[in-house]
Amino acid sequence: MRRIPEISVLIVSAAALAACTTARSTAPQRTASEQLLISAAADRAAAQLSLDIPKGTKVFVDTRYFQGYDDGYAIAAIRTQMLKNGLMVVDDRPQAEAVVQVSSGALSTDQKSLLVGLPQLTVPYIPVGNSVTVPEIALFKQAEEKGVAKFVATGYDAKTGKMLSTTDARYGFSHNTNHTVLLFFSWATGDVIPPGVDQHSLSFQTLTSMLPGRN
Repeated sequence: MRRIPEISVLIVSAAALAACTTARSTAPQRTASEQLLISAAADRAAAQLSLDIPKGTKVFVDTRYFQGYDDGYAIAAIRTQMLKNGLMVVDDRPQAEAVVQVSSGALSTDQKSLLVGLPQLTVPYIPVGNSVTVPEIALFKQAEEKGVAKFVATGYDAKTGKMLSTTDARYGFSHNTNHTVLLFFSWATGDVIPPGVDQHSLSFQTLTSMLPGRN
């Protein structure tokens, strides 16, 4: 029976230590991870856009109805796909033989998480008005961020306005998932970074290995 207080002390100490390892790693409004999620989803949706317009046709890409986070990158990905399809993209509408109107139904991120344990709590104590924050205790946690893109393209004759071709909605998805087990054991999975890219080249572990006295 005397082991119960000891176990409680261990849990509180572990939670405090876990809280000490948390650090703010970004200052911008949106993180690089969010931008990568959105751009990866945009790449995958844009790659599916294919219009039944003859190769070599001069097209102007109309982006008036295209809105979303990082829409500049997404529009560039769509223009690149038009070029891959053999169309000639022009910047001046009067020079175009056809207009390709592109629109976005989604270009953002979703988040969801599952926690088995205790969430972060703010506990009041005397004197009134004071409080202490108890860090999250995760026996198991899975936090997923997903990038979502939905694009549609419609081509029509630049002079007559007659529709030449249109696509159904094309979707692109990406994800990063962080897993935590028993507070300390954590790992991440996802499909944003290609296998050949070393995303850990500037990791904390790599930097500490470069300190004097390290092999």
